[in-house]
Amino acid sequence: MTDVVEYPYFRTPRPTNPNAPLFIYLPGMDGTGLLLDRQLAGLEKGFDIRCLSISLNDLSSWEVLTEQVVNLVRVELQRELQQSVYLCGESFGGCLALKVITRAPELFKRFVLINPASSFQRFPWMYWGSLLVQPFPEPIHRLSCLSFLPFLAALNRITPDNRRALLDAMISVSQETSVWRLSLLREFQIGEAELRQITQPTLVIASGSDRLLPSILEADRLVQLMPNARKHVLPYSGHACLLEADIDLYEIMQSEGFLPERQPELEESIVSG
Repeated sequence: MTDVVEYPYFRTPRPTNPNAPLFIYLPGMDGTGLLLDRQLAGLEKGFDIRCLSISLNDLSSWEVLTEQVVNLVRVELQRELQQSVYLCGESFGGCLALKVITRAPELFKRFVLINPASSFQRFPWMYWGSLLVQPFPEPIHRLSCLSFLPFLAALNRITPDNRRALLDAMISVSQETSVWRLSLLREFQIGEAELRQITQPTLVIASGSDRLLPSILEADRLVQLMPNARKHVLPYSGHACLLEADIDLYEIMQSEGFLPERQPELEESIVSG
Protein backbone atom coordinates (compact mmCIF):
# COMPACT_ATOMS: atom_id res chain seq x y z
CA MET A 1 0.00 0.00 0.00
CA THR A 2 1.27 3.48 -0.88
CA ASP A 3 1.81 5.73 2.12
CA VAL A 4 -0.34 8.86 2.19
CA VAL A 5 1.59 12.04 3.00
CA GLU A 6 -0.47 13.91 5.58
CA TYR A 7 1.48 17.18 5.49
CA PRO A 8 2.15 19.62 2.64
CA TYR A 9 5.24 18.98 0.54
CA PHE A 10 6.83 20.23 -2.66
CA ARG A 11 6.39 17.94 -5.65
CA THR A 12 9.22 18.14 -8.21
CA PRO A 13 7.46 17.50 -11.55
CA ARG A 14 10.60 17.91 -13.68
CA PRO A 15 14.28 17.05 -13.10
CA THR A 16 15.82 19.61 -10.79
CA ASN A 17 17.86 22.43 -12.30
CA PRO A 18 19.85 24.21 -9.56
CA ASN A 19 21.19 26.72 -12.11
CA ALA A 20 17.71 28.18 -12.59
CA PRO A 21 15.53 30.24 -10.23
CA LEU A 22 13.01 28.33 -8.17
CA PHE A 23 9.44 28.58 -9.40
CA ILE A 24 7.08 27.65 -6.57
CA TYR A 25 3.45 27.04 -7.52
CA LEU A 26 0.65 27.08 -4.94
CA PRO A 27 -2.46 25.39 -6.39
CA GLY A 28 -6.19 25.99 -6.28
CA MET A 29 -8.83 24.30 -4.12
CA ASP A 30 -7.83 20.78 -5.14
CA GLY A 31 -4.42 21.29 -3.52
CA THR A 32 -2.65 18.73 -5.72
CA GLY A 33 -0.63 20.97 -8.05
CA LEU A 34 -1.27 18.45 -10.84
CA LEU A 35 -3.28 20.93 -12.90
CA LEU A 36 -0.07 22.86 -13.65
CA ASP A 37 1.23 19.94 -15.70
CA ARG A 38 0.36 21.31 -19.15
CA GLN A 39 2.46 24.41 -18.36
CA LEU A 40 5.60 22.49 -17.34
CA ALA A 41 7.17 22.20 -20.80
CA GLY A 42 7.32 25.98 -21.03
CA LEU A 43 8.26 26.74 -17.45
CA GLU A 44 11.17 24.31 -17.35
CA LYS A 45 12.93 26.44 -19.98
CA GLY A 46 13.72 29.00 -17.30
CA PHE A 47 12.93 27.57 -13.88
CA ASP A 48 13.51 24.86 -11.31
CA ILE A 49 9.88 23.96 -10.58
CA ARG A 50 8.20 22.97 -7.32
CA CYS A 51 4.45 22.39 -6.90
CA LEU A 52 2.88 22.46 -3.47
CA SER A 53 0.81 19.38 -2.71
CA ILE A 54 -1.64 19.50 0.19
CA SER A 55 -3.22 16.37 1.61
CA LEU A 56 -6.75 15.76 0.37
CA ASN A 57 -7.85 15.61 4.02
CA ASP A 58 -5.86 18.60 5.28
CA LEU A 59 -7.93 20.90 7.52
CA SER A 60 -5.15 23.30 8.49
CA SER A 61 -5.73 26.99 9.15
CA TRP A 62 -4.23 29.77 7.02
CA GLU A 63 -1.62 30.32 9.73
CA VAL A 64 -0.49 26.69 9.75
CA LEU A 65 -0.44 26.39 5.95
CA THR A 66 1.54 29.64 5.71
CA GLU A 67 4.19 28.48 8.16
CA GLN A 68 4.47 25.11 6.44
CA VAL A 69 5.04 26.69 3.02
CA VAL A 70 7.57 29.19 4.37
CA ASN A 71 9.49 26.35 6.01
CA LEU A 72 9.44 24.31 2.80
CA VAL A 73 10.88 27.27 0.87
CA ARG A 74 13.64 27.71 3.45
CA VAL A 75 14.57 24.05 3.13
CA GLU A 76 14.86 24.43 -0.65
CA LEU A 77 17.06 27.50 -0.28
CA GLN A 78 19.36 25.70 2.14
CA ARG A 79 20.11 23.25 -0.65
CA GLU A 80 20.81 25.92 -3.26
CA LEU A 81 21.66 29.20 -1.52
CA GLN A 82 22.22 31.13 -4.74
CA GLN A 83 18.74 30.55 -6.14
CA SER A 84 16.20 33.34 -6.38
CA VAL A 85 12.56 32.42 -5.88
CA TYR A 86 9.46 33.19 -7.94
CA LEU A 87 6.26 32.60 -5.97
CA CYS A 88 3.12 31.83 -7.99
CA GLY A 89 -0.36 31.29 -6.57
CA GLU A 90 -3.56 30.42 -8.45
CA SER A 91 -7.11 30.94 -7.10
CA PHE A 92 -7.13 29.48 -3.54
CA GLY A 93 -3.35 29.27 -3.86
CA GLY A 94 -3.28 32.99 -4.63
CA CYS A 95 -4.68 33.68 -1.16
CA LEU A 96 -2.08 31.38 0.36
CA ALA A 97 0.66 33.06 -1.68
CA LEU A 98 -0.40 36.48 -0.34
CA LYS A 99 -0.15 35.11 3.20
CA VAL A 100 3.26 33.56 2.50
CA ILE A 101 4.87 36.59 0.88
CA THR A 102 3.71 38.91 3.66
CA ARG A 103 4.98 36.42 6.26
CA ALA A 104 8.48 36.06 4.75
CA PRO A 105 9.01 38.68 2.01
CA GLU A 106 12.79 38.31 2.14
CA LEU A 107 12.57 34.85 0.55
CA PHE A 108 11.03 35.94 -2.75
CA LYS A 109 12.29 37.88 -5.74
CA ARG A 110 9.15 38.00 -7.89
CA PHE A 111 5.47 37.28 -7.41
CA VAL A 112 2.79 35.94 -9.78
CA LEU A 113 -0.94 35.78 -9.01
CA ILE A 114 -3.41 33.99 -11.30
CA ASN A 115 -7.10 34.74 -10.72
CA PRO A 116 -6.53 34.94 -6.95
CA ALA A 117 -9.59 34.19 -4.81
CA SER A 118 -8.79 37.13 -2.53
CA SER A 119 -12.06 38.83 -3.52
CA PHE A 120 -14.21 35.95 -2.24
CA GLN A 121 -15.27 37.55 1.04
CA ARG A 122 -16.23 40.89 -0.48
CA PHE A 123 -18.88 39.51 -2.84
CA PRO A 124 -22.02 38.53 -0.90
CA TRP A 125 -23.39 36.02 -3.43
CA MET A 126 -20.16 34.00 -3.20
CA TYR A 127 -19.91 34.37 0.58
CA TRP A 128 -23.47 33.39 1.43
CA GLY A 129 -23.68 30.78 -1.31
CA SER A 130 -20.64 28.99 0.11
CA LEU A 131 -22.40 28.70 3.48
CA LEU A 132 -24.97 26.46 1.82
CA VAL A 133 -22.33 23.94 0.70
CA GLN A 134 -22.59 20.88 2.93
CA PRO A 135 -21.60 17.21 2.47
CA PHE A 136 -23.90 15.22 0.20
CA PRO A 137 -24.09 11.52 -0.63
CA GLU A 138 -21.22 10.62 -2.95
CA PRO A 139 -23.28 10.31 -6.20
CA ILE A 140 -24.73 13.78 -5.61
CA HIS A 141 -21.26 15.15 -4.82
CA ARG A 142 -19.94 13.84 -8.14
CA LEU A 143 -22.92 15.29 -10.01
CA SER A 144 -22.45 18.66 -8.32
CA CYS A 145 -18.78 18.71 -9.38
CA LEU A 146 -19.80 18.01 -12.97
CA SER A 147 -22.44 20.75 -12.97
CA PHE A 148 -19.93 23.21 -11.51
CA LEU A 149 -17.38 22.77 -14.33
CA PRO A 150 -18.82 25.48 -16.66
CA PHE A 151 -18.34 28.05 -13.89
CA LEU A 152 -14.80 26.95 -13.15
CA ALA A 153 -13.50 26.80 -16.72
CA ALA A 154 -14.14 27.89 -20.30
CA LEU A 155 -14.71 24.31 -21.42
CA ASN A 156 -14.63 25.13 -25.14
CA ARG A 157 -10.99 26.22 -24.70
CA ILE A 158 -9.87 23.04 -22.91
CA THR A 159 -9.11 19.66 -24.45
CA PRO A 160 -11.18 16.64 -23.32
CA ASP A 161 -8.18 15.20 -21.46
CA ASN A 162 -7.75 18.38 -19.44
CA ARG A 163 -11.49 18.61 -18.75
CA ARG A 164 -11.25 15.11 -17.32
CA ALA A 165 -8.19 16.08 -15.26
CA LEU A 166 -10.06 19.07 -13.84
CA LEU A 167 -13.10 16.98 -12.92
CA ASP A 168 -10.89 14.29 -11.35
CA ALA A 169 -9.09 16.92 -9.29
CA MET A 170 -12.41 18.30 -8.01
CA ILE A 171 -13.78 14.88 -7.12
CA SER A 172 -10.53 13.81 -5.44
CA VAL A 173 -10.96 16.32 -2.60
CA SER A 174 -13.12 15.03 0.22
CA GLN A 175 -16.38 16.86 0.79
CA GLU A 176 -15.28 17.74 4.31
CA THR A 177 -12.10 19.32 2.92
CA SER A 178 -14.02 21.26 0.28
CA VAL A 179 -16.31 22.72 2.94
CA TRP A 180 -13.30 23.59 5.10
CA ARG A 181 -11.39 25.31 2.30
CA LEU A 182 -14.47 27.35 1.39
CA SER A 183 -14.59 28.45 5.03
CA LEU A 184 -10.95 29.56 4.72
CA LEU A 185 -11.86 31.69 1.71
CA ARG A 186 -14.76 33.24 3.63
CA GLU A 187 -12.43 34.31 6.44
CA PHE A 188 -9.46 35.31 4.26
CA GLN A 189 -8.30 38.85 4.91
CA ILE A 190 -5.28 40.88 3.91
CA GLY A 191 -5.20 44.58 4.67
CA GLU A 192 -4.39 47.35 2.26
CA ALA A 193 -1.33 48.27 4.34
CA GLU A 194 -0.01 44.71 3.97
CA LEU A 195 -0.56 44.78 0.22
CA ARG A 196 1.37 48.05 -0.06
CA GLN A 197 4.31 46.36 1.64
CA ILE A 198 4.61 43.75 -1.13
CA THR A 199 7.39 45.47 -3.05
CA GLN A 200 8.51 42.57 -5.24
CA PRO A 201 7.79 42.94 -8.96
CA THR A 202 4.34 41.37 -9.24
CA LEU A 203 2.35 40.09 -12.21
CA VAL A 204 -1.40 39.67 -11.71
CA ILE A 205 -2.96 37.52 -14.45
CA ALA A 206 -6.74 37.90 -14.73
CA SER A 207 -9.30 36.09 -16.89
CA GLY A 208 -11.79 38.31 -18.67
CA SER A 209 -14.41 35.54 -18.92
CA ASP A 210 -14.09 34.26 -15.34
CA ARG A 211 -17.60 33.12 -14.34
CA LEU A 212 -16.53 32.17 -10.82
CA LEU A 213 -14.89 35.34 -9.47
CA PRO A 214 -14.58 38.99 -10.59
CA SER A 215 -10.92 38.49 -11.45
CA ILE A 216 -10.48 41.67 -13.51
CA LEU A 217 -11.86 43.86 -10.71
CA GLU A 218 -9.67 42.10 -8.16
CA ALA A 219 -6.58 42.48 -10.37
CA ASP A 220 -7.30 46.20 -10.68
CA ARG A 221 -7.55 46.49 -6.90
CA LEU A 222 -4.34 44.58 -6.25
CA VAL A 223 -2.36 46.45 -8.89
CA GLN A 224 -3.50 49.74 -7.45
CA LEU A 225 -2.29 48.78 -3.97
CA MET A 226 0.92 46.84 -4.65
CA PRO A 227 3.62 49.34 -5.67
CA ASN A 228 5.41 47.19 -8.30
CA ALA A 229 2.47 45.26 -9.73
CA ARG A 230 1.16 45.06 -13.26
CA LYS A 231 -1.90 43.38 -14.78
CA HIS A 232 -2.12 40.95 -17.69
CA VAL A 233 -5.64 40.22 -18.99
CA LEU A 234 -6.67 37.01 -20.74
CA PRO A 235 -9.85 38.34 -22.40
CA TYR A 236 -11.49 35.05 -23.36
CA SER A 237 -10.25 32.78 -20.57
CA GLY A 238 -12.17 31.21 -17.70
CA HIS A 239 -11.11 30.83 -14.09
CA ALA A 240 -8.99 27.70 -14.63
CA CYS A 241 -7.03 29.41 -17.40
CA LEU A 242 -3.81 27.39 -17.16
CA LEU A 243 -5.63 24.34 -18.56
CA GLU A 244 -6.61 26.14 -21.76
CA ALA A 245 -4.95 25.01 -24.96
CA ASP A 246 -3.69 28.42 -26.09
CA ILE A 247 -2.49 29.71 -22.70
CA ASP A 248 1.25 29.48 -22.06
CA LEU A 249 2.32 30.89 -18.70
CA TYR A 250 5.97 31.05 -19.71
CA GLU A 251 5.12 33.07 -22.83
CA ILE A 252 2.91 35.41 -20.79
CA MET A 253 5.75 36.05 -18.38
CA GLN A 254 8.12 36.55 -21.30
CA SER A 255 5.78 39.08 -22.93
CA GLU A 256 5.72 41.05 -19.67
CA GLY A 257 9.52 41.01 -19.27
CA PHE A 258 9.06 38.86 -16.19
CA LEU A 259 11.59 36.11 -16.87
CA PRO A 260 15.00 35.74 -15.27
CA GLU A 261 18.03 36.66 -17.33
CA ARG A 262 19.37 33.66 -19.20
CA GLN A 263 22.49 32.29 -17.58
CA PRO A 264 25.19 30.33 -19.42
CA GLU A 265 24.81 27.38 -17.03
CA LEU A 266 21.07 27.30 -17.65
CA GLU A 267 21.49 27.46 -21.44
CA GLU A 268 23.96 24.58 -21.28
CA SER A 269 21.64 22.44 -19.12
CA ILE A 270 18.70 23.01 -21.49
CA VAL A 271 20.77 22.08 -24.55
CA SER A 272 22.23 18.96 -22.90
CA GLY A 273 18.76 17.93 -21.66
